[in-house]
Amino acid sequence: MRDRPQPSLTTGDLLLRPFRESGDEPIVMAAFADPDIRLWNLEHEADTARAATVIARWRARWTLETGASWVVERDGLVVGRVALRSVDLELGLGEIAYWTLPEGRGRGGTTAAVSEVTRWAFDDLGLHRLELRHAIANPASCRVAERSGFALEGILRSSLLHADGWHDMHLHARITTRPS
Repeated sequence: MRDRPQPSLTTGDLLLRPFRESGDEPIVMAAFADPDIRLWNLEHEADTARAATVIARWRARWTLETGASWVVERDGLVVGRVALRSVDLELGLGEIAYWTLPEGRGRGGTTAAVSEVTRWAFDDLGLHRLELRHAIANPASCRVAERSGFALEGILRSSLLHADGWHDMHLHARITTRPS
């Protein structure tokens, strides 16, 4: 991964581009201020400096070969983020994560973005298994997982601490269809 720049990806009317070193802080600030995103994520409201730190952490994952994060744009409007994280290139494993801003909800963009990053992870990185986890109480994320081809494998009991306490998580996974 580190030997090449992180690619931009396209699918339908969506552009998935890497976060910029500077200038994308307002995206993160808007996401962390959104009550629906904050409900399911551990991040808190961010000022410009905090947002820059978060983006730097996401960007560093590419160089460390542990992940990649993309801004999701539709017709020039930022609608969310999709990420590949917890990557283990040797074992062929990774995890998909995402959030969707209010402007992008209910239009299928998150499902399309997750599907495209999944395709890229299997076809270009050569990963074998991807996992996707979400709070059981978040049915929208369950729909994204299912529509993106991630099979429900089970429940991770009391596995994620949110502001309102511990949450059970659904564990979904998808295995490459590429021959070994």
